[in-house]
Amino acid sequence: MMMRFPAPAKLNLFLYITGQRADGYHTLQTLFQFLDYGDTLGFELRTDGIIRLLTPVAGVPDEENLIVRAARLLMREAQRTGRLPEGSGADIQIDKRLPMGGGLGGGSSNAATVLVALNHLWHCGLSVDELAELGLTLGADVPVFVRGHAAFAEGVGEILTLAEPEEKWYLVAHPGVSIPTPTIFSDPELPRNTPKRSIETLLKCEFSNDCEVIARKRFRKVDEALTWLLEYAPSRLTGTGACVFAEFDTESAALQVLEQAPAWLHGFVARGVNLSPLASALAGQAEYR
Repeated sequence: MMMRFPAPAKLNLFLYITGQRADGYHTLQTLFQFLDYGDTLGFELRTDGIIRLLTPVAGVPDEENLIVRAARLLMREAQRTGRLPEGSGADIQIDKRLPMGGGLGGGSSNAATVLVALNHLWHCGLSVDELAELGLTLGADVPVFVRGHAAFAEGVGEILTLAEPEEKWYLVAHPGVSIPTPTIFSDPELPRNTPKRSIETLLKCEFSNDCEVIARKRFRKVDEALTWLLEYAPSRLTGTGACVFAEFDTESAALQVLEQAPAWLHGFVARGVNLSPLASALAGQAEYR
């Protein structure tokens, strides 16, 4: 029986680069919020200890796929601590809706859903803290998806404080390009000295994204998408892009703008939510069977 769990998108409602460490990693302050939209992962348990991805990604070997890496990471940790039943394995499939290189956290969300869902289905009993620690080895954004609540993030993204931003409606648009994260962080013109501020102060300021100026400079379609969206509502880049988003108070207002989108701009409308759809799914897991 295939059991399905959501792997939701996230938005960076703001993103500020506050410095760069000696090891090259950038320090930041950002506000994560989930969307009630994303990928869906299906799991069918096996009794032969095998992890199999039923929907491989073209050009991405299973050993490099975050879904497989997360499953094997959890398997190793649970075996090491004697918390994995003999022969536990899984077939995994994904219904992919989130674009790669879009700044919506698709890969990190997929990895988190694997960790959380298989910990539950295999009855491993790892705590949220343990799962988040495992997730951090896969990517800086994985812990926020594991923890399942909107959060203010600092450090390189690993220091999380629960947050309750307003749950608005968003038109999220993909301009048809993929932006590798290193392209943004390696640009010499990227702002790297935005002053650190408290979350209370940041919530009172107009939100922005320090990566946006680089994305707009290097990717013409991103600049065109934002120029168009800004005619209708406050809009900005999410993460390092390429997706951009505009915020609205109602679903109908967002849908009216989406209907006017140029043919080259693909998008969707979703609600911002502070409790992850994955956390909601676990609370009412029968809905996903």
